[in-house]
Amino acid sequence: MAKYIYQHKNWTDFTWNDKKISVLLAQVRNLQGRLLGKMMSLGFGYQTEATLENITLDIIKSSEIEGEKLNTQQVRSSIARRLGLDVAGLVNSARNIDGIVEMMLDATQRYENTLTEERLFGWHNALFPSGYSGAYKIDVACYRKGEMQVVSGALGQEKIHYEAVTADNVKPEMDIFLNWLNTDNKQDSVIKTAIAHLWFVTIHPFDDGNGRIARAICDMLLARSDESKQRFYSMSAQINKERKKYYDAIEKVQHRTEDSDITVWLEWFLNCLKNALMASEKILRSVLHKANFWTNNAKLSFNERQKKMLNKLLDGDFRGKLQSSKWAKICKCSQDTATRDIKDLIEKGILRQEEGGGRNTNYELT
Repeated sequence: MAKYIYQHKNWTDFTWNDKKISVLLAQVRNLQGRLLGKMMSLGFGYQTEATLENITLDIIKSSEIEGEKLNTQQVRSSIARRLGLDVAGLVNSARNIDGIVEMMLDATQRYENTLTEERLFGWHNALFPSGYSGAYKIDVACYRKGEMQVVSGALGQEKIHYEAVTADNVKPEMDIFLNWLNTDNKQDSVIKTAIAHLWFVTIHPFDDGNGRIARAICDMLLARSDESKQRFYSMSAQINKERKKYYDAIEKVQHRTEDSDITVWLEWFLNCLKNALMASEKILRSVLHKANFWTNNAKLSFNERQKKMLNKLLDGDFRGKLQSSKWAKICKCSQDTATRDIKDLIEKGILRQEEGGGRNTNYELT
């Protein structure tokens, strides 16, 4: 007796309730058009800054969904270097971060390219350059050779949420999936993105990294939908916010055994994308604020330490209060140098001393 959607005949002949989906799809398309129109009316510098911020957010949040916290500055620096951006305060990035960045940039900056088995294996290799996932050795750059279960709960009290396609069937199923994905079947590109995400995670073709690769495929297809390498919204950030609903929607569809109706999944996906598009307004405001800051102060001169710290403050990456001791530590300079840098910015009207700072003197942007 079938337990999962893929166990019944012609399971990928997906169906859905058009009445429920069409209104949502129209709203998403409207928001996409408005956002792209707004961004394209701005200068290339603004667009590039927004792309840098959104790809950074996408990578950070996609890894967070898997319980992995990445260093924001390292991710941002790795992206900036690969995009050839002249960004102040770049830091060295870890090998695993560079790999994740390479995968995401390949997906979004080369979105027109065919998604092949070889390309997928390259992404998987970039995610796991050491051949290990945490403390465990895994098969890298190839489809899984063992069976796969999605479980939760403590050892001995595990709950099995899903048993994926058997190892023997992974390649045949992936061949069908890739053929469909690379064929122009006249399907709406946003709907195709939603189906591709669900289809891929249902097959679960790799030992690990399936969620991150599914979201990279999602970003690639959304870039195709937008016909733009510039990324102005983050689907992964919104999925992270709606994580429980995300897993619930997938699980409901994966446990369908009589038909392939995916209305529940499409409703969730379109609502999530709609929320992601609306949330992008916040990033857009931040990018414009930062760009305006540098434009308004273009005639002033700043040393590299000052540029680095100001960008940290403008990006919202600075934790806690700004003090000369923190400045010295982050910039790897003496306390006297940090004090001179801050005093210079106060004289230029960029920083001011906070009132009631207590024992330590705190500073903030004017």
